[in-house]
Amino acid sequence: MTTTIAPQMPTQGRGPGSWALSRGPLLWVVPAPAADAPLGLSLLDTNERRRAAALRRPAERALYVAAHSALRRALSACTGVPAAAVRLTRLPCPGCGGPHGRPALAGPTGDRVHFSVSRTGGLALLGLASQPLGVDVERVPDPQLAEEASRSLHPSERRQLTGTPPAGRAAAFARCWTRKEAYLKATGEGVSSAVLRDVHVGAGFAPAQPPGWRVADVEVPVGWAAACVVSAPGAPRGRRPVRCANRGNHDRR
Repeated sequence: MTTTIAPQMPTQGRGPGSWALSRGPLLWVVPAPAADAPLGLSLLDTNERRRAAALRRPAERALYVAAHSALRRALSACTGVPAAAVRLTRLPCPGCGGPHGRPALAGPTGDRVHFSVSRTGGLALLGLASQPLGVDVERVPDPQLAEEASRSLHPSERRQLTGTPPAGRAAAFARCWTRKEAYLKATGEGVSSAVLRDVHVGAGFAPAQPPGWRVADVEVPVGWAAACVVSAPGAPRGRRPVRCANRGNHDRR
């Protein structure tokens, strides 16, 4: 299953209900701004500006600002709240209850508008949905890095990669990794070696579907891989224990 990208991002909010999130997640790719483009910090809050300033590489800083400005415009279009006035928070961690779970909208709209953000070298991916979701985008790594990192995957996924022709293994690894990160962002657990081995999302062209969640690959430019995972209301879920992973690593905010 593959999810395509939503229509053009609005330059400003169009009022609540302007997008029908109930029909499925809306996704946007945000490319890296031009090197000489000014940083558009006007929509960001104090915390976002502080996080942007902490990024040492100018290109990474510019992509962060572009992604979060776009996120705020999208949230504004769904809620009717001016983009600069959108308030973001963190949900409790499902493992320990600490304030480092999924990012969310503060206030009553947080129950009906959910979002996720991911950034990598030169590209960002945004997702909005009416149910909890996670998105992830990654560059396809070189074969040696993919081989080394694949050791942390589920045993079944490692077998799938071993059975993949060498020329396609790095891309297959990237498919698997983005699905897994997107799933762990959606649940709020974050990434750790234990949960990477425990969760099975598959490395083949068709993703596996963990109980209670829908996993889809996302169409992105060649050289990247991306995935989106959305809660499936009413679907039975497994009873896998939730662990507290690395704090603050549940998204790329």
